[in-house]
Amino acid sequence: MANVDLVQLGKNLLKSGETGESVELQSLWQDQPVVLFFLRRFGCQVCRWMATEISKLEPDLRAGGVALVGVGPEEFGLKEFMEGGFFKGSIYVDEHKTCYKDLGFKRYTALSVVPAALGKKVRDAAAKANAEGIKGNFSGDLLQSGGMLIVAKGGEKVLLHFIQDSPGDRAPLEDISKALGISSTAKAGQMPVCNDDVCTR
Repeated sequence: MANVDLVQLGKNLLKSGETGESVELQSLWQDQPVVLFFLRRFGCQVCRWMATEISKLEPDLRAGGVALVGVGPEEFGLKEFMEGGFFKGSIYVDEHKTCYKDLGFKRYTALSVVPAALGKKVRDAAAKANAEGIKGNFSGDLLQSGGMLIVAKGGEKVLLHFIQDSPGDRAPLEDISKALGISSTAKAGQMPVCNDDVCTR
């Protein structure tokens, strides 16, 4: 896990998806712990499925006084994402991708994104999203990766810093609960079993 400078990171500005207001990132952890889910992009089918998975924790997070926040790297696709109800927390946009850079979330190149997008983890997650009727599109920035950051109340410390290695990577729900010291009854969706040409649930 890379070192995260919460003082520096906390000064970055995010734009609220609901109000359009700009806020400093540190304001999100000032009064409570926060789970920050950084999406690759709002139109990404796999990201939408991951958002629904993480949202399974929302009742337990809320009961434990923990904020759930989704962050996208651009405004493109935000309206459709919000209307789709994929995520149960607050939504923000990192218009300059400053948080993404500071947290070490890599950018693919035009050549490296294709094999990454066709990898088994992505195919498995896409199959699960399809099975649940979650669709996506290929609009917007296709090259950005994402991850997760969990910060203790007041920015006291980083509880979890997860960086996607492939577009299909995600922090397991149990790791999120464990990092926060909360119990949860949320069950992760079953990933389908895939070989090169057949997926089964």
